[in-house]
Amino acid sequence: SVQLADSGGGSAQAGGSLKLSCVSSGYLYVSNCMGWFRQSPGKEREGVAVIYTGSGRTKYADSVKGRFTLSQEVGANKIYLDMNSLEPEDTGMYYCAGSRGADGGNCYIDADDYAFWGHGTQVTVSS
Repeated sequence: SVQLADSGGGSAQAGGSLKLSCVSSGYLYVSNCMGWFRQSPGKEREGVAVIYTGSGRTKYADSVKGRFTLSQEVGANKIYLDMNSLEPEDTGMYYCAGSRGADGGNCYIDADDYAFWGHGTQVTVSS
């Protein structure tokens, strides 16, 4: 069965940094879309960043561009999210996600496109 194990959350001050990790198992990692989504209390789940594992091409939500970096370690079936210049608005539960395939190598920041999910890791940013 497919498992996505996300980790690395914690607490940080505004302006600080955290790094999230996600390792997949039982999953066809190559040529799929993987990414990070987040959800805050009372809000809908929103996309943060996605990557096409075949090429490493990434897409980011406008709210995190220039601050967050999504990368991958193909041989280890891992993705990472480096989060810098954190803001209190970044607080939430962060979920790793994987798709069943990629539309011609195009990945979208849309939770409906992702079939597999990690359990989530909490990120709390204080001002």
